[in-house]
Amino acid sequence: MKTSIYTFILALFLVLPGKAQDKETPPQGGEPKDFTLPEKEVINYDNGLKLVLVPYGSIPKATISINLKTGNINEAEDEVWLADLLADLMEEGTTADYSVKDKLAGMGGNLNVGVGTHTTSLSTSVLSEFTPEAMRILSDVLVDPKLPQSELERLKKDMNRNLSVALSRPGTQARKEFFAEIYPDHPYGRQYPTAEQVNSYDLEDVKGFYEENFGAQRATVYVVGNFNAEEVKTAVKEKLSSWRKGPAVDYPIAEPETAAAVKIIDRPGAPQSTIYYGLPVVDPSHEDYIALDVMNSLLGGSFGSRITSNIREDKGYTYSPNSALVANYKTGLWFENADVTTEFTGASIEEINKEIRRLQNEAPSKEELQGIQNYESGIYVLQNSSPWGIISQLSFLDVHNLPESFLVDQVKNINAITPQQIQTMAEKYIQPEKMTLIVVGDKEKIKDQVNETMKTPAEIKK
Repeated sequence: MKTSIYTFILALFLVLPGKAQDKETPPQGGEPKDFTLPEKEVINYDNGLKLVLVPYGSIPKATISINLKTGNINEAEDEVWLADLLADLMEEGTTADYSVKDKLAGMGGNLNVGVGTHTTSLSTSVLSEFTPEAMRILSDVLVDPKLPQSELERLKKDMNRNLSVALSRPGTQARKEFFAEIYPDHPYGRQYPTAEQVNSYDLEDVKGFYEENFGAQRATVYVVGNFNAEEVKTAVKEKLSSWRKGPAVDYPIAEPETAAAVKIIDRPGAPQSTIYYGLPVVDPSHEDYIALDVMNSLLGGSFGSRITSNIREDKGYTYSPNSALVANYKTGLWFENADVTTEFTGASIEEINKEIRRLQNEAPSKEELQGIQNYESGIYVLQNSSPWGIISQLSFLDVHNLPESFLVDQVKNINAITPQQIQTMAEKYIQPEKMTLIVVGDKEKIKDQVNETMKTPAEIKK
């Protein structure tokens, strides 16, 4: 996503040269603009429910999202993807005597029930005049879902089919093992269930997860766009103000591992090796997070990053390398991911480490950093330029218990970071001697390369 937006931003600044010197001296970019959070109204109900109304834009539509602070993070060891199965069943509608899908379609919308690591959401976008009625429909699905037994086996088969396809891919295999190594005793480390687990789930399991994790205390209703605020408030009061309070928010805090594990998952005959290489870092509530995020973009998280320039542009080892900074609850995670040509597996890891050490030993130039800051600022503003973007950002604050200043001051804070701070972030957090390495590839061709590069015998996973 960042890559495509980055390319778009670059395109905005390209001009046709009129003189030869124009090619040598491109025009200076504009000053980054501050982000302004739209005015909003927040209503808190006695049962713990929160309603957030954000008038926004000129298009005659409104986006509704009922976000609950529960998701895969609340699954037990024997419940992986049970939250997803519940969401699939909730999309079958409500016990009320009408078709949810037909009603929302007549309003220009549809029903979306999605599950993430930290949240579950029921959402739709409809024409403005239908906003109150759409709110009532989503509320019916939330409070009184149908959860039909007749659809359970079909949905489990679909889930197992998707699971089988996903686990056949080297990227999924590497991700599954990587997260399991970093978070061995936490839901973060349980990215995928087994087919046997999925087959074991029955309707009582699904209903049990709903009862244990759904309630008004965990729910925030977001409405963004054009709508009649008073009518929306009436609909929410009518449908949700007396909903059961339910459980308090309960996000178990992970204790990540930094054991510097090195593992190879054998994929005989593979023309490429898939690399996951990283370690735990800080979460968004930490004072270093913004600087760490900018450092990530400069090191490997953007199309113009150092690692990308090295192993993609200069060496040709890979087509689309990327590093990521994952924001979990009270813990973060940094990793580099790349699909590299088999014969250059060890060389790719070596070059990644080389770029990490180079950044630790020498601060970037002001010019290089400014380019990344412009990119980060542009990405941030674009992400907040739609109703879905605004809801996503407000939900992010809610999940991580962050103040609004985290959003409002972000462009300013991004551009206040110095080259020395970037070097410090690399020294402080990106330490190869503590990093976990997972490689999926042809064992016979890459084992010696990995061992030579990492200077430790790699464990082979069958």
